Amino acid sequence: MDTIFINELRIDTRIGIYEREKQVAQTIQLDLEIGLRGEHAAHTDRIEDTIDYAEVVADIRKLFAEQHFALLEHAAESIAQLVIRDFKAPWLRITIAKLSPLAGVKRLGVTIERGKRI
Repeated sequence: MDTIFINELRIDTRIGIYEREKQVAQTIQLDLEIGLRGEHAAHTDRIEDTIDYAEVVADIRKLFAEQHFALLEHAAESIAQLVIRDFKAPWLRITIAKLSPLAGVKRLGVTIERGKRI
């Protein structure tokens, strides 16, 4: 399976369960691997035969602008459903992390995989 990846996408958003997190934006970092529906673009050199990562990034940014998430897990699941539904990706892996959320912690977060590798 061919994949595209988006690494270290940073978004400032309000995310979390604590009052301070609900009021003050913090930076999250996303890493995505998105499975493609075949090898068409490798042969055709056409954007229509792959997933446009610029559109994926724009849609993820829009999602975070429109919605507050309490949990990283819910945010990751929402991204997964968006990419599978809107871009017809058969499989993806998402890591979402808060940056420097606690003293002495560089990153913390979750990784989820959805769909099937084909």
